[in-house]
Amino acid sequence: MNSEPKTLTRDVEAAVVPVGTKVTLQKGEQAYITQSLGGSYTVVVNGNMFRIEAKDADALGVQVETKSVAAPAGPITQEQLEKQVWEALKTCYDPEIPVNIVDLGLIYDCHLAPAGENSFKADVKMTLTAPGCGMGPMLAQDVQNKLLNLEPIDEANVELVWDPPWNQGMMTEAAKLQLGLM
Repeated sequence: MNSEPKTLTRDVEAAVVPVGTKVTLQKGEQAYITQSLGGSYTVVVNGNMFRIEAKDADALGVQVETKSVAAPAGPITQEQLEKQVWEALKTCYDPEIPVNIVDLGLIYDCHLAPAGENSFKADVKMTLTAPGCGMGPMLAQDVQNKLLNLEPIDEANVELVWDPPWNQGMMTEAAKLQLGLM
């Protein structure tokens, strides 16, 4: 990505990759951005990898790009919403892998159920590339937040599951190509 270091403009909360522990990176430290996908930033500070959320991009001196998506006029069909849900899920990334979690094969199931007039509940079953990955709760929260940002979704439940265990065969061909596995 960009090999130019960014000087942190303020103290900022970050998560240690891959364990997920929350820490505070100090103002003035040098950070190298290695990935900026799905709205979050993976940075290396003093040889350690961290994830910084989009809301804290200013600490990196990065302008946060806000995309406004026009909501369709009138009620949305469940089929239209399902397309929006899968597009939203494709904006979630593991901080160590530059491929979205859908193409990685981490989403095992996504079910929408009506929860009232023009209101839906989403239930997602997802896994991780490794059971011991401490980023699991953070990725699950990212999925939940992206779903709740969709207008008709009023409830989103994300469950981490381990059966079947994830393997590289679950990735799309595009993901395998991007990671040099084909």
